Amino acid sequence: MIPRTVFTEEHEQFRDTVRKFLEHEVAPHHAQWEKEGQVDRTLWTKAGEMGFLCPQAPEAFGGLELDFGYNAIVDEEIGRTGFTGIGWGLHSDIAVPYIVNYGTDEQKDKYLRRCISGEVVTAIAMTEPGTGSDLQSVRTTAVRNGDHYVLNGSKTFITNGQHADLVIVVAKTDPNAGAAGVSLLLVEADSPGFKKGTNLDKVGMKAQDTSELFFDDVRVPAENLLGAEGQGFIYLMQELPQERLSVAISAIANAEAALGWTVDYVKERKAFGRPVSSFQNTQFKLAELSSECTAMRVFVDRCLELHYSKQLDVATAAKAKLLATDFQCKLLDECVQLHGGYGYMWEYPIARAWADARVQRIYAGTNEIMKLIISREMLKDG
Repeated sequence: MIPRTVFTEEHEQFRDTVRKFLEHEVAPHHAQWEKEGQVDRTLWTKAGEMGFLCPQAPEAFGGLELDFGYNAIVDEEIGRTGFTGIGWGLHSDIAVPYIVNYGTDEQKDKYLRRCISGEVVTAIAMTEPGTGSDLQSVRTTAVRNGDHYVLNGSKTFITNGQHADLVIVVAKTDPNAGAAGVSLLLVEADSPGFKKGTNLDKVGMKAQDTSELFFDDVRVPAENLLGAEGQGFIYLMQELPQERLSVAISAIANAEAALGWTVDYVKERKAFGRPVSSFQNTQFKLAELSSECTAMRVFVDRCLELHYSKQLDVATAAKAKLLATDFQCKLLDECVQLHGGYGYMWEYPIARAWADARVQRIYAGTNEIMKLIISREMLKDG
């Protein structure tokens, strides 16, 4: 086993706290939350009390101002347990950093403390029914009218959509300007004209609330513009590497856990009067998966180290997301096969992990988009 060097003793103490919390506050309830389609809202405030939300938020606005390693540990522990209903990663790693990095002091003072406490749950509304990963083509519009923007449009597949109290909405403030016309708005859930659709019924991630959002002449105060008008696309491109790293971190953590579950299973399960682990095919499959898992772990850890020092570039983050999620899905498919018929039973964690993982290759930019990003970087001087 190659030792990990990306975390300090303080990080590992934090991991122990997160792990115990998940065992006591999530494990007994997650199956029920899968049936209900969302986690209990009180889980968010309990997490806030423990300091699990937005660990990077600045001290000046109530945060701990820690490094991204603490976010990574939360992502890893959720990935390891398969408790995919928990939307903390979207909140802490993706949405709240937009407020931290581009918000005014007034916006930070208004929202960050409540984001840290779990009183405010955030979402980011990028995807639309007809656009998918093409963020330049969003049709949602925000037209300036005096001291407000009038917001119209719809979004879909929005993580934390049901629980969200504050949504960062990607909209066109200039529909004729392409990417230069994209802006970000902070929209509060109780705004007149803002409606949440039903909780979407997904193949996996059953306990994660995912919604359509609808905006019908929603009047958003001009002071809720996040950053500068027309700079939204640039902000999205700057923040997406961290989002993709988060996906890669959860992917490899889940893959490692699934491999462990499978090793335990094949030792115990018998076929033709002998343990499944005694068959050469099982041994070879496990050896291949373990070798690839080690290589992927080393690469993702190195990406995390680069991110600590703000050296993780867009193409490398895309590589991490592409490789880690492709591998996660490959490993889970092989592990389901090694479980045999039981691998297809929802009561077994390998079955739920297999269903949950498939979307990893789609969100945060599809893996086909990752290939475009990587190839463009390779060919840009050509």
